[in-house]
Amino acid sequence: MTIGNRKITIPIGIGYGLTDLMGGGAFSIIAAWLLFFYTTYAGLTPVEAASIVAIARIVDAIVSLFIGSVTDNFFKNSLGKRFGRRRFFLLIGAPLMAVYAMLWVTGMSYWYYLGCYLAFEIIAAIVLIPWETLPSEMTTDFNERTILSTSRMFISATGVFLSTFVPALLIRFFGESNAYAYTLNGTIFAVLFAICIFISYKVTWERELTDTMKAELLQADRPKSFGERWQDLVVIMHDYGSTLKVRAFRQHLLIYICSFTGKDVYNTVFVFFAVYCLNIPSANAADVLSLSIIGIPTTIAAGLLLVKIGPSNLYKISYTTMLVTLAGFFAVYLYNPSSKLVILYALSFFYQIGRQILEFTPWNVFPFIPDVDELICQKRREGLFAAVMTFSRKTTVGIATLVVGLVLQEGGFVKGQLQQSPEAIYTISYTLLIGTGGLLIIALILACSFKLDKKTHAILIHEVNRLKAGEAKADVTAEARAVCENLTGYKYEELWPHQTAARDPWADELVLAKEIIANVGGSYNIDYYTYCVTRLRIKLTDHEAANREVLTNLDGVKGITIVGQELQIVLGQKVNAAYEALQKILGNKKQWKRRL
Repeated sequence: MTIGNRKITIPIGIGYGLTDLMGGGAFSIIAAWLLFFYTTYAGLTPVEAASIVAIARIVDAIVSLFIGSVTDNFFKNSLGKRFGRRRFFLLIGAPLMAVYAMLWVTGMSYWYYLGCYLAFEIIAAIVLIPWETLPSEMTTDFNERTILSTSRMFISATGVFLSTFVPALLIRFFGESNAYAYTLNGTIFAVLFAICIFISYKVTWERELTDTMKAELLQADRPKSFGERWQDLVVIMHDYGSTLKVRAFRQHLLIYICSFTGKDVYNTVFVFFAVYCLNIPSANAADVLSLSIIGIPTTIAAGLLLVKIGPSNLYKISYTTMLVTLAGFFAVYLYNPSSKLVILYALSFFYQIGRQILEFTPWNVFPFIPDVDELICQKRREGLFAAVMTFSRKTTVGIATLVVGLVLQEGGFVKGQLQQSPEAIYTISYTLLIGTGGLLIIALILACSFKLDKKTHAILIHEVNRLKAGEAKADVTAEARAVCENLTGYKYEELWPHQTAARDPWADELVLAKEIIANVGGSYNIDYYTYCVTRLRIKLTDHEAANREVLTNLDGVKGITIVGQELQIVLGQKVNAAYEALQKILGNKKQWKRRL
């Protein structure tokens, strides 16, 4: 699918957002329950359990860097041409969700759990990194992107709620000491994730190839030497580093890392805090976490507030709310009131409002970051930015999880023991307060200087479009100059370094002609070619070498048929232009002189 005149509607937004049922749900379950499952039912120590998450996420973070570059360039691949350079990875990721169910099997070795978790992290990255770029692919409009991102976060909030509500039901049904509740929970969600990802694949689309991409397709393919491949790797790593030169992205990334890592510390420690510090059953802890359902209406409200007050103010509301509730949780631990369960529910209600805004805002801001970057380098690099965000988050959360495991073990926590020592209880409570609270305070300070919002984005987009149209940089307004310099971190004179050249009028036809040649078996398989009123007519040496399925799905092709010795490609009014494009590539050697 291509962008064309498609409109973003609420159903399209929901279909796109369904993938975040996995993104929000799977990792919420993992954050809240995996370490508890490993230490209580799988027989692992806190350090062993934490090291699985840490090792898998750091390895996956490195892999994720390359996924972004692969998807940015996957339009050159035949699978990318057929299924989409981003969407193809959703298609293959859906059935691979079966690995998620394998995480929750008991009685296995450390290496089994490490292998399964590493595999799931990589599969999730293969799906999420290209999926996260789709709002930038599907539309350039601020409001339409907000529909997509708000729908995404609505689904994510639903996933977070289900990830706490369903385990609570299963734990209560099977009993506190029965690991089967976790195994069944993993199987249910694995199937649900696969269905949701496939629906997202079906309802989304991608932008038309840019002129630069079309020019790359026209370049002759040839095997690369080791030196050239090494140079390509150096260029890719330089490109990743260059993303950090974009001021808006640096600020966005630091806010994202600090806030999400703080939230992950909370998710990891809260069940331990509830069970061991507050002495409430794990089922009740799951009930408290299931108040994440408040995130669903919060998402709708946050979507409206994002447009009205901007992301910076949303961040401030989120982090302040969470910090106040953290202080409340610690007070419950210190004073142990008789009505502590009721107080926990009340505090969790407000915490979940803050948490949902925390999760909602960064991914609503992200689609606009590549627009800022385009003004600097005149390229669309959504995949690079998504990969850097994923790499940074997975690296930091992996390290944070390992640190939490080390802190718990050094603080005296004993695996599988229902009662913990006073030292272990102190460690758990202060890890929750200081680990989560400290990171949120840093994010709050950073959010105060973040300037990307609807108004500044509109000014930036207007300037990009003005320069794309070939207008002079000297004609920039004072306001546009100030906004562009603030968001990019560059002097205006350094932006848009190359004047926009006139578009090659043959670009589309040359791309089509090259794809036709490639999919009829190459130029050496063409005996001659000509055309009639609506059809390009090609006589092939070997008809079996033609890939009819790919030819049928090429943009502009309305159908193919075999008539006698000829392969006929139906192009309608484009046939003359396509014929002339073939002449530009093949010359007149194989042209049949008589026009039919």
